[in-house]
Amino acid sequence: MKRILFFGDSLTAGYGLMASQAYPGLIQQKLLEHGHAYTAINAGLSGDTTAGGVHRIERWLDQPIAIFVLALGANDGLRGIPARETSQNLQEIINKVKKKCPDAKILLSGMEIPAIVPGRYAAEFRVLFRELALRNNIHFLPFLLEGVVGMRHLNLPDGIHPNAEGHKQLAAHTWSVLKELL
Repeated sequence: MKRILFFGDSLTAGYGLMASQAYPGLIQQKLLEHGHAYTAINAGLSGDTTAGGVHRIERWLDQPIAIFVLALGANDGLRGIPARETSQNLQEIINKVKKKCPDAKILLSGMEIPAIVPGRYAAEFRVLFRELALRNNIHFLPFLLEGVVGMRHLNLPDGIHPNAEGHKQLAAHTWSVLKELL
C-alpha cells in the first residue's frame, strides 16, 4: 500500500477533533471510496513551526512515501517569523524529502496572513509559498483555509481552528489537487 504523508501543524492534526474528522482522515475515506490503494498518514503536530518541522521530518522518512503533503507555516505567520526564514525552513524540508524519497510527489499547501494585517509581511508571507512551489516544480494548493478562515460556523470557538465542517472544506481543497497525483 502506497503512503501519503500529511506533514503539518494543528490544522493537519485536527486540533479539537477526532483523527477521523481531520482532513487527512477525510482524505483517507475518499481514497477508499475511489478505490485508491493509499494510506493517509497524519503527521500533524499542534503548535509546530517550519523550524520544528525541519527537526522532525527525518523520522517520518524511514519508509517510502508516494506523496508528501507539506502543510506548515501557519504558526510561523502567527508568530511573525520572517518570511525568508519560513521559506528557508520549508525548502530544507522539501530537500530532505527529495533526498530520502526521490520518487515522492510533493504537494505544498499555502498559507496566508489575513489582509487586515498591515504592512508588507502579509504579502511577503503569501507569495513565499507560490515561489517555493514554482522554484521546486511541485504541486501547489494556494490556500488551505480558503473559505474557512473567518467563518464562525466552520471554526471551533477559538476562531482559529476549523471544526468538523471546516475540515470537510480543507479535505475538498486538498483533494482537488491531490487526486491528480494518484
